[in-house]
Amino acid sequence: MVEIVREGPAPVSPLAREHRVRMRDGVHLATDVYVPGGRDVAAEVPGDAVLIRLPYDKSGRYTFIPLVAEYLMARGYRVVAQDVRGKFRSEGDALLFVNEADDGYDTLDWIVQQSWSNGRVAMWGDSYYGFTQWAAASAEHPALKAIAPRVTGTLLGEPVSAPAGERVRDVEWSITYMYPLTYFHSQDVFHWELDPARRPFAAQAEEALEQLGSRSPSYDQWYPRAVRLPRFPRGGPFEGRPVPTLHTIGWWDNCAPLSWADVAQIERRPAWSLHHFLRIESMDHESYYLDDPDEDRVEERTDAQLRAQLPRMLDPALEFFEVFVRGNGAPSDIPRVAWSLAGTPGMRACATWPPVGIATVTWHAAPDGSLVTEVPASREERTWVHDPRDLVPSSAENPFAFLLERPDESALAVRDDVLAFESAPLPDDVDLAGPATAHADIASDGPVMDVFVRLLDVAPDGGALRIARGQVQVARADEGARVRIDLGQVGYRMRAGHRLRVHVSSSDFPEYLPQPGTGEEPWGASGARRNLQRLVVGGGDGLRVSLTVLPGGREEVPS
Repeated sequence: MVEIVREGPAPVSPLAREHRVRMRDGVHLATDVYVPGGRDVAAEVPGDAVLIRLPYDKSGRYTFIPLVAEYLMARGYRVVAQDVRGKFRSEGDALLFVNEADDGYDTLDWIVQQSWSNGRVAMWGDSYYGFTQWAAASAEHPALKAIAPRVTGTLLGEPVSAPAGERVRDVEWSITYMYPLTYFHSQDVFHWELDPARRPFAAQAEEALEQLGSRSPSYDQWYPRAVRLPRFPRGGPFEGRPVPTLHTIGWWDNCAPLSWADVAQIERRPAWSLHHFLRIESMDHESYYLDDPDEDRVEERTDAQLRAQLPRMLDPALEFFEVFVRGNGAPSDIPRVAWSLAGTPGMRACATWPPVGIATVTWHAAPDGSLVTEVPASREERTWVHDPRDLVPSSAENPFAFLLERPDESALAVRDDVLAFESAPLPDDVDLAGPATAHADIASDGPVMDVFVRLLDVAPDGGALRIARGQVQVARADEGARVRIDLGQVGYRMRAGHRLRVHVSSSDFPEYLPQPGTGEEPWGASGARRNLQRLVVGGGDGLRVSLTVLPGGREEVPS
């Protein structure tokens, strides 16, 4: 039997009054209301509200919403925190994503009817409770005046797929199948972990469901055949009326590719683009920052530590709401793009991302293991063995909290199944600001090949910090393929004396589902076979990484 730890709802905050808000189909959602002055204030003066709809327990320690509410109330906001349908104290089925548009609309409708509401509502939150903002925006309720989604995406949690006939797709995250088995099985959370030595993983899932005595509707929606129920029944948020948006992305957020995909969509829609403001910070998914002191780099933070974090989390949204909810100031008061150049203090401002004046520098992998800016004259094939029983480990134990660990990845370079290429020490500081891309000519003796590329900053003492990464999966890999690998966006200062390093491998476990080597679908695969992988280095078609470099100005604005 697998060890399963059950986590139920925490007590409702004494600062809140809990309501049961009725949705259009009769389901009631548990909703805490925080009003400045306390829950027993007799005369409620109408005011602006901030709505937070989340599946992680509106009263729980994990998201510390009562502390968030305290901070927002001190700025005069009424705060509405709601367990989404099927989670913790709310009724209904725990079904990922598909009810959030209608439930968001109905909750906004309820808010504007309350005596403490003046009819103006903003939304704030991370991850899934960033997604609920996009869902509410798609429903186009007139009371929704501004949103501030952080570290999220409109396709959050969607299983990876490739267009028909395409050989190349992204590699599937393990969390895609684990999340509906743990966080979205039913009202409570059920914590358990995969045994990496036991296959198929799908069988472990069935054992856990049998042990729990009930199915997970969300898991059954995803596996064995992904049923994509519409998450935006009125159409995607970018197809309708734009809502002023402060869109926050973390340089080390593992979900950042989803955020950047939304940015690309918004840029193709002038009305939405006009209302879109981008903020990019040196943080991960769980709001750990690159510059956090060691004493704050802990998994269980105290109330004092959490309260100290709130200004950094909430002040940008409050400044945004001051303009777009309360009408104090002008949109021009908000930087169109505010961004952190990791490794330097403060925030910078620019009109577009990437900033103007950028240049592209391409680094080529050479047969001798170096990384150079000239095309190497010689060309050869480098090989390694992908062994499903001995996988390249993921960078961090918890990929959502990368900067909690801030792992040193230098040891990976000595593995036989990791190819490493390294530059000479940089003579000057180099500011990376914009997209990073790798191109590779690859092949395998197996039917499917995964390719992972990590870009690292190697300090003079040998420590290696990952600053960008990307991956692709190639079908019919025995035919070979030339692939483009998106390494994401980068905002990072490489210091003089540091080196660039590139790692290439065929697994990244447990963050990503590993190829079994047999061509079977990884979650349900029972077999395992070693594959010989091939990569071309040197010459015009060898492995190369293109980086965007920002020359010149370093003007900073306050964060």
